Amino acid sequence: MQRRTFLTGTALGAALAAVPLGAPRRADAAESASSATATVSSLHDLQKAIDGAAPGARIVLADGDYTVPSGGSLKVTGKNGTQAAPITITAASRGGVVLRGERGFAFDTSSNITVSGFSFRQSTTLEIPASCSRIRLTRNDFRLADIAGLHWVMVRADDTKVDRNHFHGKTTLGVYLCVEGAGGTAMAQRVHILRNHFSDHTFAGDNGGEPIRLGVSPRALSAAHATVEYNLFERCDGDPEAVSVKSSDNTVRYNTVRDSLGGIVLRHGNRTRVEGNYLLGGKDGLRVYGNDHLIANNYLAGLTGRALVIGGGSTRDHHSGETAEERRGNDACDRAVIVHNTLLGNAETLLGESRTHEPRQVVVADNLLVGDSGKLVAMGATTGFTWQGNMLWGAAADGNIPTGGYTRRDPALRRDPDGIFRLTAGSPAIGRATLARPAVTEDIDGHPRGSARDIGADEYTTAAPLRRPLTAADVGPDAP
Repeated sequence: MQRRTFLTGTALGAALAAVPLGAPRRADAAESASSATATVSSLHDLQKAIDGAAPGARIVLADGDYTVPSGGSLKVTGKNGTQAAPITITAASRGGVVLRGERGFAFDTSSNITVSGFSFRQSTTLEIPASCSRIRLTRNDFRLADIAGLHWVMVRADDTKVDRNHFHGKTTLGVYLCVEGAGGTAMAQRVHILRNHFSDHTFAGDNGGEPIRLGVSPRALSAAHATVEYNLFERCDGDPEAVSVKSSDNTVRYNTVRDSLGGIVLRHGNRTRVEGNYLLGGKDGLRVYGNDHLIANNYLAGLTGRALVIGGGSTRDHHSGETAEERRGNDACDRAVIVHNTLLGNAETLLGESRTHEPRQVVVADNLLVGDSGKLVAMGATTGFTWQGNMLWGAAADGNIPTGGYTRRDPALRRDPDGIFRLTAGSPAIGRATLARPAVTEDIDGHPRGSARDIGADEYTTAAPLRRPLTAADVGPDAP
């Protein structure tokens, strides 16, 4: 293999050794076979192939170490594939192309473009602007320059898909993956963030190092309809929020957050569903602000901080016309439904906050709370809460959960080989769930709940789980 920018073979070997993907993996046969495939071996020829690409074109860049000249970029302008025949720009093997320089791809007025298999090492943000749509970033490795304040990927385009990538190795202020939109208040629509591996963000500050930031404060009331699912977060310590949601109408499900400072935080916005996530062995779990959320089937265990916070607010509700300072504040959690969650062995289990506006009309039902220290429930002021069907156990005190909102019984859990505690056949949690609406039809493992539902995230069955906590083999460039 020759370095395409005429650096020595020794330098190339060192550069490729630094790529954290192991030996480059050849593209699948199905990926390689195409009558419209063009194979190129220089950035000049790559740009020519992009400029001439038609729907269905597949452009393959030979493995090597490439540097985009200063002030330049790989322009993808006015190029439009179709949903059935996208334009694909790919490395010859996954991780086999290391792309350096100030800037990599620059997208504009393009759609149905796939970029796959690159190791990105730029010093400026990779932007997916609002002028584009249906751009896909898949099976790439992102380790951009470790510059304070540099966000690595910014998505503003509708129907963007970011899947099976690895984001890792940042020690400074800045976000791995941001989703915003056009102008100052809009959000990109239907962004899909799937099977990515976010790891090793070690920024020591207390704000601004999120792996995923879904919106910003001025965009809180804008519906995004984003889906964040099957992602793994490990050692993500750049911010108390691993997934920071600052927009409305999103779904965050089936993710695993392990050994990380950050948790899943509905910081601003309304009507988001947080379902089937594992938060294991880190610090913070879930914090919930805003209105009309569903928090279901989550498993939070071994956290050294707060497992589940039902947030109070510095304002009652965010609204159009409020000042920038008002928008930055927390709005109280109103009308959330918190059901079928398991909170096990955390330093602090279920609690509220003391702010000007208390949370209101929240339903807390059919959750399993187990702990051996402190109080299992430590709420501040609330109004109109419904507590029903919860089960508490362990040496921890009950706290201030209302009488009638719980039973105290041993749930008879067993620890399975994947480290998760599930119900056994004799558990008193079986068939004791009480909340009929909204319907929660599956448990965290993907098993159907049926009509006689169980308390907590797990529905008892002898069948093997269909979903488990994610490992590195389930995500990233070589994921299924």
